Amino acid sequence: MEDSSQVYEFYQRPTWDEYFLMLAKLAATRSTCLAFPVGAVIVKNKQVLATGYNGSPSGSAHCTAQGYCYPGLSSCDASKTLPSRAVHAEANAIAQAAKHGIPTGGASIYVTLEPCLSCLKLIISAGIKEVFYETSFNSGDKALVRDSFVEEGLVTLTQIHLSEITAQKAAQFLLNPTSVARAVGCINEP
Repeated sequence: MEDSSQVYEFYQRPTWDEYFLMLAKLAATRSTCLAFPVGAVIVKNKQVLATGYNGSPSGSAHCTAQGYCYPGLSSCDASKTLPSRAVHAEANAIAQAAKHGIPTGGASIYVTLEPCLSCLKLIISAGIKEVFYETSFNSGDKALVRDSFVEEGLVTLTQIHLSEITAQKAAQFLLNPTSVARAVGCINEP
């Protein structure tokens, strides 16, 4: 028989932040960018409004399909002069919301990588007030500009991570069927 702490741990639900970050991480699995797979989820009132991932523009050849971003370059970050071909995950999520007539004012966005300054300006212009991200990106002068937007009260930025328990449970759910009866002892059993 399992002890009650094991049963509780198995049934412990992810926090809302972890839940939406996991959705962003799943969106990132659709990325066609060779350098940085990134996913984004726009949320309002605990409901998903739109998702996005980074990759070449709709209708353009995917970098993952051709095996390169530009002929002779393995990925966009291998060049100091050529710009990335990718539309960023945040921009794609905002574009999806716009395409389907979904307002984003007052929403939050969860991203696997802290938004670049261009995406952060787009997020602010779309009326998204909160950014939750997993991995830091901006530094130096870019961080100064980012921080000025925060100080002006235009947006808040919060770095978040998955707990080990949540990550392990998510892996179990991804690797095994989830909609099957489980033989788990009752917490109240002697």
